Amino acid sequence: MTQVTAAVIERDGQYLIARRAPGQSHAGRWEFPGGKIEPGETAEECLERELAEEFGVRVRAERFLISTTHTYPGGAIELFAYKTTLLSGEFQLRVHDRVAWVSPSEILRYDLLPADIPIARMLQRRVRS
Repeated sequence: MTQVTAAVIERDGQYLIARRAPGQSHAGRWEFPGGKIEPGETAEECLERELAEEFGVRVRAERFLISTTHTYPGGAIELFAYKTTLLSGEFQLRVHDRVAWVSPSEILRYDLLPADIPIARMLQRRVRS
């Protein structure tokens, strides 16, 4: 099972999601940004590397939130989501064609990848409680 990470970045009650660009796997679908954990790398290190590579920003993964699993046609993944802080940089789109800051109440209106839906639901539950 491939292990991947997702950054849950909050700003003013809204959360960052990104849409995969044409030509990428799952093009047009939205996700919490992140990527595959490389051998010898921690989940936190992965998030910091992936967001630098894919968006040109510096982040700090702060706290584990939730893990999910999903089997896509290409194989199964285990996704680890972390509360992540944006430290510096302006977003550059390299493998995504859009980013959006969305409230928990709006997030499921976006065509999220299936592994990311439990993260969105967790955020919605937190707002309600």
